[in-house]
Amino acid sequence: HVRQLYALVSETLRYAPVLEKLLDGAALLQAEKKLPPQLAKVLVYDLLFGKGLKCGGRWKALARRHRARLEAELARMKVRRKVSRNEDLLAPVQAASSAASQVPRYVRVNTLKTCVDDVIDFFKRQGYSYLGKAASVEELKALSGKKFLLDLHLPELLVFPSQTDLHDNLLYTSGHIILQDKASCLPAFLLGPAAGSHVIDACAAPGNKTSHLAAILRNKGQIFAFDVDPKRVATMNTLLTRAGVTGCQLAQQDFLTVDPGDPKYNRVTHILLDPSCSGSGMVTRGPGEEAAPSAERLQALAGFQRRVLSHALSFPALRRLVYSTCSLHQEENEDVVQAVLQEQGSAFRLVTAFPCWPCRGLAAFPGAESCLRASPAETLTHGFFVAVLERCGEGAAAPSSLPVAAKENAQLGEGTESGAAPKKRKRKKQQVK
Repeated sequence: HVRQLYALVSETLRYAPVLEKLLDGAALLQAEKKLPPQLAKVLVYDLLFGKGLKCGGRWKALARRHRARLEAELARMKVRRKVSRNEDLLAPVQAASSAASQVPRYVRVNTLKTCVDDVIDFFKRQGYSYLGKAASVEELKALSGKKFLLDLHLPELLVFPSQTDLHDNLLYTSGHIILQDKASCLPAFLLGPAAGSHVIDACAAPGNKTSHLAAILRNKGQIFAFDVDPKRVATMNTLLTRAGVTGCQLAQQDFLTVDPGDPKYNRVTHILLDPSCSGSGMVTRGPGEEAAPSAERLQALAGFQRRVLSHALSFPALRRLVYSTCSLHQEENEDVVQAVLQEQGSAFRLVTAFPCWPCRGLAAFPGAESCLRASPAETLTHGFFVAVLERCGEGAAAPSSLPVAAKENAQLGEGTESGAAPKKRKRKKQQVK
């Protein structure tokens, strides 16, 4: 029954844009004001595209009452699109989501519980073929079947073909691996706090970046993680517990209300800021979600992002901050960074984030190339933006430097031949059995 329900919901999502137009054209939601929109989509899908209504009671009667109107609207839609089959109505949606099928399945090894070598060995025992470290993005694109690679940029990231489903894999359910897009791994990697640091994850839920920070810190130090939504905080708590994260204080609180002068934050030297954004870079978003936010919506988001970035920079001991979004829009990315840097004067500066990364920030202002961008076409990831800011003054790092943790990881990768397995490291006490 669970598999059948999952299939029904998946197909409903696939047809979501078509279903929305049918509901509007047939004015179903206006006629049935108590009918929830999501339930309406499921009913209409099952009625017109599925195997017929399986439910009973009033919902079945309601859907049948409007059947003639819905079928007439479907016929008109086919005439307007000049198609004869229901499947042909999906062509624009499938074209829009073609980028998603090219993005591989990225798997971050959770070093709080295991190590890369042990995870590779585990997958080998499950019949997967390990091809060594990737030398180029083209190698990631060519992956197929039960083959996997070590990522060419991030030392604890494995890459599988995009169709690989690991949600039921023992390593995932036990928290030894985290299913996290490569671009989403960049913020914590580039923040790179040294073990023992005090760190704020300002907009933390659902917690993948928080668990990554904990792994970089080796659970030594302190993380303060904030999110305003109680359900998201509960989800994050579950994820962090499964990942073996300790030394993390979760707070259901709007980060803008956090007092930088509170003594408990006196030692916070690093902040990861990944605020709410349009999500326009997420290639695997559910069909039917708004792909192009209005100018008003972008302006409102950018205003919030500027406020929260300025607030983050007001913490007195802050030395390094990473600002990131999963947005493609300049208004939420380069424009926000430029506005806040101008507001800060000479207190903070941009440093070159990951110099070897191929895609740089848009030329919106001098120095914007220090930022980095990611995209399905060029980096085989979700669309993403990352900027690294450091406090100016004595002891500040050179403008093109990597963070301490990233330098250590880069050194680990030096000397490893392309296509060869990484050198064996001393195994940790807690291994994958």
